[in-house]
Amino acid sequence: MVKNAFIPIISQEKKKENPGSVEFQVFNFTNKIRRLTLHLELHRKDYLSQRGLRKILGKRQRLLSYLSKKNRIRYKKLINLLDIRESQIR
Repeated sequence: MVKNAFIPIISQEKKKENPGSVEFQVFNFTNKIRRLTLHLELHRKDYLSQRGLRKILGKRQRLLSYLSKKNRIRYKKLINLLDIRESQIR
């Protein structure tokens, strides 16, 4: 369900973005996070997936903090596009 909703956004950005760019990496991590979240709603005791989710969340958070320090405008645009909350920790 959610996976199909985000494929058009990522496919649009793939044409414009470099796969190594921060924005592209955050897109991919967000897609993985949403997929794992749906998986964990069905399989609550899948502790390995929970660990993987926490690792991906940490990677995305580090990338977002890097982007917010380097270019605040790109950070705001990405946060609004992906509909994720802004980090409280600076």
